[in-house]
Amino acid sequence: MEKIINIYNKVFAWIYKYTDDIFKLFVRLYVADAFFRAGWLKINSWDSTLYLFESEYQVPIIPWELAAYLATAVEIILPIFLILGLATRLIATKLFFFNIIAVISYPVIWQSGFYDHKLWGIMLLITIIYGPGKFSIDTSICQKLNKKL
Repeated sequence: MEKIINIYNKVFAWIYKYTDDIFKLFVRLYVADAFFRAGWLKINSWDSTLYLFESEYQVPIIPWELAAYLATAVEIILPIFLILGLATRLIATKLFFFNIIAVISYPVIWQSGFYDHKLWGIMLLITIIYGPGKFSIDTSICQKLNKKL
C-alpha cells in the first residue's frame, strides 16, 4: 500500500512540476481576456456605455462620467500588464477590487452574470496568492536582480 501511495505522490509531483507555470499563465490570460473584451465593448459602444453609467450602474462617490472613463481605462490597460506579468500581484489586486465594485454597482449581475464574476475573482485570487509563474516579466526581473546581488 505504501508503494502505491509513493507512486501516486510522485506522479502528481511530476504533473505539478511541469504544469504549475502553464496553469498560472492560463489563469492570467483568461482573466485578462475577459476584462479587455469588456473594455473594448465599452469603447465600441461609447454612447451605450455612457447611458449605462448614467442610468443603470450605481457607482458610489464619483460622478458617473468619470466612472465610465476610469472603468474603461482599467479594463483596457490593466489586462495588458496582467498578460505581460508586470506588477502582476498589484494589478491582480486592483482588478479583484474592480470586479467587486462592478458587482456592487450593477445589481443585475446577481441574476445573470454573477458566476463569471465569481470565477474571475477566484482566478485573480490565485494570481495574487501564488504569483505570476515563470512566464512573466516579474520573474525575469527577479532572476536578474538575484544574479546581481
